[in-house]
Amino acid sequence: MAVRTRLEKMAENRARLIAAGRQAFAEKGFAAASMDEFTAAVGLTRGALHHNFGDKKGLFAAVVEQIDTELSGKARASGIAAGGGWEGLMAEGRAYIEMALEPEVQRIVLLDGPAVLGDPSQWPSQNRCLQATIATLQELSAEGRIRSVDIEALARLLNGMALNAALWVAASEDAAATLPKAIAAFEALASGVCVDG
Repeated sequence: MAVRTRLEKMAENRARLIAAGRQAFAEKGFAAASMDEFTAAVGLTRGALHHNFGDKKGLFAAVVEQIDTELSGKARASGIAAGGGWEGLMAEGRAYIEMALEPEVQRIVLLDGPAVLGDPSQWPSQNRCLQATIATLQELSAEGRIRSVDIEALARLLNGMALNAALWVAASEDAAATLPKAIAAFEALASGVCVDG
């Protein structure tokens, strides 16, 4: 019983630190967020942060993972609502790009994320998204709906286009004006893989 209570307490502390870090990173950005401030905000010590995440960068990686996983889930839901298949894949891409308008996503995932954690294509959450895209493209290929090209290469390029479109939207001076241009270009480029008719 004591072990279970201890494990539950550890999980609760981890969740509290992620929530506090998420708020601090969204409000102040990675560089300006203070470890002492967000640990104190949830009544924990710097030791709890180090025990759970190693350092501020480790906590930031956990926050990015959480948000990026949420983004993927929302994008996937858009794809399902669009009926799956190619239309679903395009709906997922559009949804991902549109989420670049959300301030928390802009700051944490799209602006600070690559600067602090490096190449987003190497993030675990992005890899899961890649695997889902590969599965959809394999189905479309089996149905003869897309051109005969390497599926992994195509999945990487499609996901890369959506990510780079979102990065452009997030970094632009007028994100709302940039969004429709980014989506239109994404769809125009992606359509080149479809078999006519």
